Amino acid sequence: MKLAQDIPPAEGRTYPPLPAARLAEILHASLTALAAAGEVEAACRLAGQACVALRGVDPTTARRFDVLLHRLTPKLTW
Repeated sequence: MKLAQDIPPAEGRTYPPLPAARLAEILHASLTALAAAGEVEAACRLAGQACVALRGVDPTTARRFDVLLHRLTPKLTW
């Protein structure tokens, strides 16, 4: 499977950066998939890091990761 960063842009063409909100959506979906694949602890740790990184900059998005973290925490097995 090729990822966007693996596909070279057409000659002379550059791609605009993804907006931060879109990156947050991608990260949220990735962490949800990671947890569903059995890596709940890793997903929780990363969700916590995202929450802390965003809370001073984008509290609304930080809250989404906080909610994800609290939704996943009961699934931890330790």
